[in-house]
Amino acid sequence: MRSRQKILDATLGLIGNGGFEAVNIAAVASAAGVSRQTVYSIFGSREDLVSQAIAGVALDVLSAIRSKMESIESPVEYIVELIVNGRAFVRDDRLLATLWTAGEGNPLFDTGMMTRARPIAHELLSPLAERNAAVKEDLDEIVEISLRLGLSVVLFDDEAIHSDDDLRAFLTRWLGPALPSHP
Repeated sequence: MRSRQKILDATLGLIGNGGFEAVNIAAVASAAGVSRQTVYSIFGSREDLVSQAIAGVALDVLSAIRSKMESIESPVEYIVELIVNGRAFVRDDRLLATLWTAGEGNPLFDTGMMTRARPIAHELLSPLAERNAAVKEDLDEIVEISLRLGLSVVLFDDEAIHSDDDLRAFLTRWLGPALPSHP
């Protein structure tokens, strides 16, 4: 178990310092102080290693975001805060910023990304659906629009909505008419 965590930490360090191109089994083994065989025996492949390392980071971030939104009842406010907080985490963390940069070998930009992202978005929005019957009824569509909108805000961050307050105002103005109202 200890070697596994050392390998995951080494992988994240390599991604943070050199991007996905810097990650290969030999580099990870060297950074973790283990043999290449140990890396292969625990993870099987570079792709599995990178996926598991990123999944661990994603779970930590998602947990932190959810805890900030526990008391929000309004569907519009919930989705707005989900997107604003997601962008803030990406801006503030060098590793997350690297994950959101298109590059060779980045699993965030492969063709299966949306398929992998939907269950995560569904999980993040499920507490809101439990509190609001109208949201529950349209949850799949709300997940889809929230995911696509959230991804675009993070990927195409610019000066027009640079501050969190500007982003909140923009999202509230456009999501308000589209989402079910507060019960």
